[in-house]
Amino acid sequence: SSMAGLCVRSVLVTGANRGIGLGLVRQFLGLTNPPEWVFAACRDPKGQRAQELQNLASRHPNLVIIPLEVTDPASIKAAAARVGEQLGGSGLNLLINNAGIAKMNSLDNETLENMMQVYTTNTVGPLLLSQAFLPLLKKAAQGSLGSALSCSKAAIINMSSSGGSIAFPYGWDLMQVVSYRCSKAALNMLTKCQSLGYREHCILCAALHPGWVQTDMGSSAGHTPPVTVDASVQGMLKVLSSLSEKDTGTFLDWEGKVVPW
Repeated sequence: SSMAGLCVRSVLVTGANRGIGLGLVRQFLGLTNPPEWVFAACRDPKGQRAQELQNLASRHPNLVIIPLEVTDPASIKAAAARVGEQLGGSGLNLLINNAGIAKMNSLDNETLENMMQVYTTNTVGPLLLSQAFLPLLKKAAQGSLGSALSCSKAAIINMSSSGGSIAFPYGWDLMQVVSYRCSKAALNMLTKCQSLGYREHCILCAALHPGWVQTDMGSSAGHTPPVTVDASVQGMLKVLSSLSEKDTGTFLDWEGKVVPW
């Protein structure tokens, strides 16, 4: 398959109970050479909204569901400890910061509360998660041969959006979503900072735009997005398998094209 190159021993996906997160978990499990461990993190693993995830876990012993609230430092710390325990002596190869929220507000209706809540989840969450999982990512990088960066070695992938592109603010006429756009523009800068800060640890960092995807979030403005979850996730896994040295700190879409900052 086109994703044969993606060979990760362990991956953690946040916001894994639905949408793109769930799609990623499914396709990782379905790889010809699946990861030894797939960690699926979500807020309420026992709740109704994680039912599909629970069904998958009952069929796949390598899937571990982790409770995680990305805005809560204590929850993040506990999740990192649980993952570390499960991995034994080995590190975590791939952290996918996918959990995110959007508030459908116009420029005139944005509020302090909305701006803060969206920023905390979409930008601060990935920062704190990457800090908490850094020791495990470093361990994975040290445990693999060679110094060339790749997702098979150690990587942080931040799920961004072309809605956060300042050069090309995609879909303004459809959705202003100012708080969301600002949070994703900031997430892109965080990705760049991480790529510079974690370069010495041989950890690759990139931001991905999944396309405008048919999820609860993607469809929330009453439009039907053009891209299915499966197509988006397949594309992204293909992109992940091809990422190397030259791609650290970049912003790419699900087809591997560079998205303007």
